[in-house]
Amino acid sequence: MTAAMTAGIAIAAALSLAGVVGVVHNRRHGVLRDAEHPVDLDTADLGLSDSGPTIVHFTAVWCGPCAAVRRVIQQVITDLPTVRHVEVDMDQNPAAARRLSVLSLPTTFIFDADGRQRYRSAGVPKAADLTSALEALLT
Repeated sequence: MTAAMTAGIAIAAALSLAGVVGVVHNRRHGVLRDAEHPVDLDTADLGLSDSGPTIVHFTAVWCGPCAAVRRVIQQVITDLPTVRHVEVDMDQNPAAARRLSVLSLPTTFIFDADGRQRYRSAGVPKAADLTSALEALLT
């Protein structure tokens, strides 16, 4: 086998692996994941609603996609006015980010009226996904 063939095979393998990683990343990014069992966490400092669901959106001034999440959430809460929205700057409240295991921005949570985490999304969630998750908690 020549050096050029070996290099070609290595490049093809690397591109294939990168493609698989990209597909997996894109499939998970922005998708609401339902908590199989509602997660109880210390959320006292987040300002959650005790009468209905709350969307908690972790952001930072340097986060570009966070503006898109803000627009999606505003669209959703316009249609569902009883839902509270809390935006948490990760740089100003790193303890909350650590407690909720926020590893990337933007990260969005939905908590129920009892303060339990019901849904979580990394990336920009779709408005329809947020709406359907919230409507399930409003009934």
